[in-house]
Amino acid sequence: MTMTRPARRRPRPAGLLALCLAVTALLLGLAPASSAADPGWWNPTARPAPDSAINVTGEPFKGTDAQGRVRGFVDAHDHLMSNEGFGGRLICGKPFSEQGVADALKDCPEHYPDGTLAVFDYITNGGDGRHDPDGWPTFKDWPAHDSLTHQQNYYAWVERAWRGGQRVLVNDLVTNGVICSVYFFKDRGCDEMTAIRLEAKKTYDMQAYVDSMFGGPGKGWFRIVTSSEQARQVIEQGKLAVVLGVETSEPFGCKQVLDVSQCSKEDIDRGLDELYGLGVRSMFLCHKFDNALCGVRFDQGALGTAINVGQFLSTGTFWQTERCTGPQHDNPIGLAPAAAAEKQLPAGVAVPAYAADAQCNTRGLTELGEYAVRGMTKRKMMLEVDHMSVKAAGRAFDILEAESYPGVISSHSWMDLEWTERLYRLGGFAAQYMNGSEAFSAEAKRTDALRDKYGVGYGYGTDMNGVGGWPGPRGADTANPVRYPFRSTDGGSVIDRQTTGQRTWDLNTDGASHYGLVPDWIEDIRITGGQGVVDDLFKGAESYLGTWGASEKHKAGVNLAAGAPASASSAEWNPFTSYAPGRAVDGNTGTRWASNWSDDQWLRIDLGAPTPVGRVTLDWERAYAKSYRIELSTDGTNWQTAWSTTTGDGGLDTAVFTATPARYVRVHATQRGTQWGYSLNEVGVHGR
Repeated sequence: MTMTRPARRRPRPAGLLALCLAVTALLLGLAPASSAADPGWWNPTARPAPDSAINVTGEPFKGTDAQGRVRGFVDAHDHLMSNEGFGGRLICGKPFSEQGVADALKDCPEHYPDGTLAVFDYITNGGDGRHDPDGWPTFKDWPAHDSLTHQQNYYAWVERAWRGGQRVLVNDLVTNGVICSVYFFKDRGCDEMTAIRLEAKKTYDMQAYVDSMFGGPGKGWFRIVTSSEQARQVIEQGKLAVVLGVETSEPFGCKQVLDVSQCSKEDIDRGLDELYGLGVRSMFLCHKFDNALCGVRFDQGALGTAINVGQFLSTGTFWQTERCTGPQHDNPIGLAPAAAAEKQLPAGVAVPAYAADAQCNTRGLTELGEYAVRGMTKRKMMLEVDHMSVKAAGRAFDILEAESYPGVISSHSWMDLEWTERLYRLGGFAAQYMNGSEAFSAEAKRTDALRDKYGVGYGYGTDMNGVGGWPGPRGADTANPVRYPFRSTDGGSVIDRQTTGQRTWDLNTDGASHYGLVPDWIEDIRITGGQGVVDDLFKGAESYLGTWGASEKHKAGVNLAAGAPASASSAEWNPFTSYAPGRAVDGNTGTRWASNWSDDQWLRIDLGAPTPVGRVTLDWERAYAKSYRIELSTDGTNWQTAWSTTTGDGGLDTAVFTATPARYVRVHATQRGTQWGYSLNEVGVHGR
C-alpha cells in the first residue's frame, strides 16, 4: 500500500504560541490547564454548588501498560455506607445527599450543642466526647484521624482519591446487630441483613448521583462492577471500579445462642444467592463475634473487653481460648476494663480472665461454615479471612487448597502473617491496614520478598468509617514532610492541599482525616518508605483482578479416585460398620477407611489406566498420620515417592507435585499422630 505524505504547512503564530506553552509546561513539570470550554471528561459539568473542592489538576490515566496490565491502587476494605448500619446513628454524616454538602456533612442530632452525648465517640476514643459538632462549612473538629464517629467518605473525597491514582475500591457493607441494640441512639431496626440490603441500594444510589453530574447513566467515574472483566474495562477507561463486599457478624441470620446454630444450609444458600444478586463478590463469614459459621480473631485492649461483652449478649457465651497448636495465633484478648460496656452484663456475670499462654480461639470453622465456604466457591465469590480465628482460617485454607481455589483475600492486616505465603501460593490478594506511612512501609518490606517471588502487587485497607483510627500527623517540623503540590504516582496529575468549605487539610499537621487524603498518605509513603513500596501498591489493581478473574474461571477438578477400586494393608474390624478401603473413595465424608493400630500402613487406589496425577487431597478423621508419603506407580509394583511430610497434623491435607503419569496412587503412612491407627474420610486424586 502506498501512502501519500501531506504537504507541510507553516505553523500559524497562535499554533506556535500553543506549542511553546506546551513545551514550557513539560519542561517545568506542570500539568496543562483545561480551557473553560473543554473541562475534560474527568470534570463534571453539573457539580452541586457549593461543594467540596478536589484540588487535583490533570487528566486521570487510562489504558494499560506495555504488558497489557491495568495500573492503580487498591483499597481492599472501606465502608462507604456504614452510616446506614448500626441503627443509623453511630456514624454521623453521609457520603452524599441530594440536598447538598451541608446536609451530607452534618453531625448526629444528639451531638449538638457540644458533643456531650457523643457516647460512642468517648467509648472508642476516650476523653469526654465533647467536640464542635458543626461540619460544613467550618469543620473545626471533624473529620479527624482520631474521630471514629464522623463521616470520612464524602463522595468528593473519594473522587480525589480516584484522581490521585486509585482504581479499585471494595465497599464492605457493614453493621452489627448487638452494637445497634445496645447503643442509645437509633432511628431504625437492628436486623443485619436489612441494613446490608439498604447499604447496597445506597451504593447504587451514589453511582447514580455521580452519573447525574457527568451527563447521565454510565457517564460518571464511580462504577459498581460485578465481574473482573467489567472492572478491567472500567479501569482501562480511567475510572474507579467499585466492588461490593460484606462484613457483618451474623450473615444470613447465622448467629449462635449457647452454641446452638440459628440458621440452616438452606438459609446459607438463600443468603449467598441474594447477596450475589445484589452484586456482592467478596465477604467475611464472621466478624467480631463467634457465630454459627466460625470463630473470630479476638480484639485487644478495652475494645476487646467491650466486644467480648457483646459476644456474651449476642451468643450467651464469652470467648473461649486454648493453647495454639502451631506458630499462628489469635490476638491477645483485651483484659483492660470497659466500664460502660460491662454495665450491660446481667447481675453476677463478669468477663472471664484468660491464661496468657492460651491465645487461640477454641472455635474454628463449623460444619455450616464449611458449607458456606464451598457455597462461595461455587458462586465464584472471594472469601475474606481476616476476622477468622486461626483455627477457622486454617481450615478454610485447607478447603481452598483442596479445590485449588484462588479466591482468598486478606484486606486489612487481621490475618496472621504466617499465612501470607499460603495465601499467595493459592493466588490470593493481600492488603495492609492504613497505618502511618513509616509503619506501613516497614510492614510492606517484611513481605516484599514474597511478593517478588509470586509476582504480585499490594493493597491497602483504609477501613474508613470502620471505627479503627487512622494515621496521625508526623508534624510540620518533620525533616521530610509532604511538600505541596506534588505529582501523582503516574506523573499526570498535580495534587495540592484539600479544601472543603472553610477548612484546608494538610497531611503533615492533620494526619489522614478523611478519604480525600489517601493520595497525600501515599506520597508520605513514597517519602518515608521509598518508591519501591509505592510501585508495589500501584501494581495492586492488576493483582486484585488476577485473583478475582482466576476465581471466576475456576473449575472443580475431576476426582479420579471417586468410586475407584481401593485396597489397603489392613482394615479395622467392627461388627456394626465397615471401615473397608473403598469407604475412602465413595464420595461420602460420613464414612471412612480405618487401619489397624500400628504404624506402617497403606491405602492403594487403582485409577484403571495411567493418567497424569498432580494433586492428592486427604480428609483425615481424628486418627491421622504425622509422617506419610504419596507414592505413584504405573504397574502396582514399582513405586516412586511424589510427595512426603513428617509434620502432618490431621484435618484436610493437600499434596501438590509435578503431574506424573500413574495408574496406582498409594498413601503410605509410617508414623501415627494418635494412639489409634490411620483413618481417612475421603481421598481425592486430581490431575492438577
